[in-house]
Amino acid sequence: MLIGKYGIIMQLTKELFELIFPQGIFEWFELKGGKSDKATTRITFVEKDIPPVTPENQDKKIIAKKFHDITISDFPLRGKKVLLTFRRRYWKIEGQKEYLKRDIQLAFPGTQLEKKFAVFLKAHSGRATRFSGDHS
Repeated sequence: MLIGKYGIIMQLTKELFELIFPQGIFEWFELKGGKSDKATTRITFVEKDIPPVTPENQDKKIIAKKFHDITISDFPLRGKKVLLTFRRRYWKIEGQKEYLKRDIQLAFPGTQLEKKFAVFLKAHSGRATRFSGDHS
């Protein structure tokens, strides 16, 4: 099977991104954009429109209703602070008040740090501020 040059580039890009970003992120999110300045790189992901269907609501109409943004710090990249913004999607079951959301743990409990980054900083506690971008 032959893959056009753009198909190969897209596959390589996806594989590269999977090495850089938190494990499993592309299962639930799509990369939507990014920007960088002298000190910070900001990257935005949007949750895929895949409602968390349970046996109780599988036959009901589920509608995507709103987003909630969560921004966490990840490992620095090329000497810049990295902020990952996740646009979390909320759904409503027609006729019910409560919102549905998928249970995806993005940050280490009690922090705004990506899980592996928080573990790394804890392991290097005496040098943590240097790695997190605070050089004071």
